[in-house]
Amino acid sequence: MLTTRFRTLGFVLAAFGMAFLIGGGYAWTQVSAGYDSLEAFSEAQNVTLSYNEDGQLIDRGETAGAEAIMTLLTEDWGYPVVEADFDPADPLVNTASEYMFQMATVGYHVLHGTQTVVLDEAVEYNGETFDAGTYDFEVDGRYWTGFDRMHPIEGPAREMAWSGTVHGLFGELGVGTVTASTLQLGAGVAALVAGIGLTLLVAGLGLAWAAGGRTPEQAVVEATPGLTIPERELVTR
Repeated sequence: MLTTRFRTLGFVLAAFGMAFLIGGGYAWTQVSAGYDSLEAFSEAQNVTLSYNEDGQLIDRGETAGAEAIMTLLTEDWGYPVVEADFDPADPLVNTASEYMFQMATVGYHVLHGTQTVVLDEAVEYNGETFDAGTYDFEVDGRYWTGFDRMHPIEGPAREMAWSGTVHGLFGELGVGTVTASTLQLGAGVAALVAGIGLTLLVAGLGLAWAAGGRTPEQAVVEATPGLTIPERELVTR
């Protein structure tokens, strides 16, 4: 009968829904384990952001410094900062926005720093002579590729400003950012899979329940026990 087929289809949908729910639950356990690992990694490093008594981000004691860093991050680098990630009660760097802010902090101080280069002897470069002595070189927003590496002042200043430590910090913080972002994506996928599973489960059980009810023809037959067999056949056709 048609109702039997609908009930069977309903149970099949419900079975698929349960499978999706189990898959979503498993995905969430993996995401949760990833969050725990990232939290442990952040705690081991003990890198924290600084806030003042009003809960505002500060850098070297000043809110202006933090604002400049945030401008670098959001405008120059175009990163979509999530304001909710910054919590004065939880200054530990363990979210994507916090990792990126910490990276921007390192970058900001490199880009606006001054490097002292010492020449032991006079050097001529492109027709200009640089006498032996001490030179203060302003980085002035130069990234690694923005220096003239052959220049007797710029070349050494580049190595000093964008040192191996800075590149290492960028790489490490970048890994933290990607990991946190991936976990957020994983949580979203887990929720989506579980949502699909719940929808299929409810739809399947609902279909099976609806198909199990009496049809109008069956109700007429059951309500009229005196009908003859030919009459019953006419009603149910």
